[in-house]
Amino acid sequence: MTSSVFNSERLLFTPATPQTDAIPVIFAFPNEYTVGITSLGYQVVWATLAMRDDLQVSRLFTDIHEQLPRQPEILGFSMSWELDYVNIFNLLEYLQIPLRASSRTANHPLVFGGGPVLTANPEPFADFFDVILLGDGENLLGDFIDAYKEVRNADKEAQLKKIVQVPGIYIPSLYYIKYSSSDGEILAINPIYSEVPAVIQKQTYRGNTLSVSTAVTEKAAWENIFMVEVVRSCPEMCRFCLASYLTLPFRTANLENSLIPAIQQGLKVTNRLGLLGASVTQHPEFPELLDYISQPKHDDVRLSVASVRTNTVTEKLATTLAKRDTRSLTIAIESGSDKLRQIINKKLYNDEIIQAAVNAKAGGLSSLKLYGMVGIPGEETEDLDATVAVMKAVKKAAPGLRLTLGCSTFVPKSHTPFQWFAVNKQSEKRLQFLQKQLKPQGIDFRPESYNWSIIQALLSRGDRRLSYLLELTRDFGDSLGSYKRAFKELKGKIPDLDYYVYSNWSTEQILPWNHLQGPLPQSTLIKHLAEAMSHFRSDSQVK
Repeated sequence: MTSSVFNSERLLFTPATPQTDAIPVIFAFPNEYTVGITSLGYQVVWATLAMRDDLQVSRLFTDIHEQLPRQPEILGFSMSWELDYVNIFNLLEYLQIPLRASSRTANHPLVFGGGPVLTANPEPFADFFDVILLGDGENLLGDFIDAYKEVRNADKEAQLKKIVQVPGIYIPSLYYIKYSSSDGEILAINPIYSEVPAVIQKQTYRGNTLSVSTAVTEKAAWENIFMVEVVRSCPEMCRFCLASYLTLPFRTANLENSLIPAIQQGLKVTNRLGLLGASVTQHPEFPELLDYISQPKHDDVRLSVASVRTNTVTEKLATTLAKRDTRSLTIAIESGSDKLRQIINKKLYNDEIIQAAVNAKAGGLSSLKLYGMVGIPGEETEDLDATVAVMKAVKKAAPGLRLTLGCSTFVPKSHTPFQWFAVNKQSEKRLQFLQKQLKPQGIDFRPESYNWSIIQALLSRGDRRLSYLLELTRDFGDSLGSYKRAFKELKGKIPDLDYYVYSNWSTEQILPWNHLQGPLPQSTLIKHLAEAMSHFRSDSQVK
């Protein structure tokens, strides 16, 4: 079974032939193959490693794996979803490697992790990794391997002390965290040796060639898709948005030298093309890119586009997509309330949302998916009424267009101006209110699970003390109930759920990720927070 899955891959790179003393590496994705191989980040890192002749790389997924080395020296995980930590535990046990870095010996591989979850806030997972790569892999990965090679035969402590000198590399065991009490606030985060950097700066790749698929396969969740990263980050900077704040600055792939050659190469092996990025249509040459894909020679191409900015949905865009086998378009509106959009810095008006729907229908698309959010800081009941009103207006303006509103609960994210805000306890009721109002209108309302949003908030604001909770939740069966049970068992030993999820935090307090520097300094985030709160009507302020 395994070999047939890997054999059906069409590679768009040439793997190197490993040297005789190549370093045996396992590169794992903590989920099934179909999910992992659809992750562009995973594909690119795997290809980057496989193109080095000083490494012998094997891939590992939860369901299948390539032939694994008996004595791997390096084991890497790409983590793009918080709840995949359970699968990381399972894979470590499968490889007979202790879960905690502190329990591993010289006979165990160096376990590293990277990806969006660990770059945002690695702290809840920090005790399970020897090394964490913060930021873009383009330069970081090679620098990490080169540093390891220099200390390949040294003892583990010497290896870690050398590797921590590489910018963007975080070695959790080299930092000591002091708490006011076992269930109190963080008092200090300090390196344990003078030569260890006090602050680690997330690494940002500044080139204008972005990521493209390195393999195409029918076994991927998006079957046979060739993915092209058109933009990285997002210039909009919505105050809650990790995808924008954590990955700044906004970068675009060069059209002539990067995007078009990549697409030409991809279309040789498949006719399914995916354009990726947080705000694809904001590429300065997006109209030219569309013209290129619209040529008659590409008539058989099936095109998928990630979320687009509402006011860029022209009739021409909709027509092009409809002709290229796309039936639906996704736009994020967050709310129908002008006040809330000012609070979150969403530069968007209701007439633009209505116009986008009209254009989508006129261009031949059959459905439009909108994304909304409840529990946004400063939200009041009239803001929910505004969302219902705009959805009704959209329905009226574009009859026959199938409308879906996907709706999440606001979750505070590290490195954003809203990291200090709590989850709103009214959110679940608000999701129910929208459901009740919209369903009779024939609008498909799809709320994300409120309870899982709570777990997401816990992990996005968590510190290292959560490692004990994560081990217990897995032992208790990894259900929502198991978190409650684990908190009960650890009462007094770690802060309670309220502390992590339902408390506004002071801008004075030390955050779990204070020693990990994102693209913007805290002083800038505090300014953006103040700007957001200047639009509040009520007293739901952060001090």
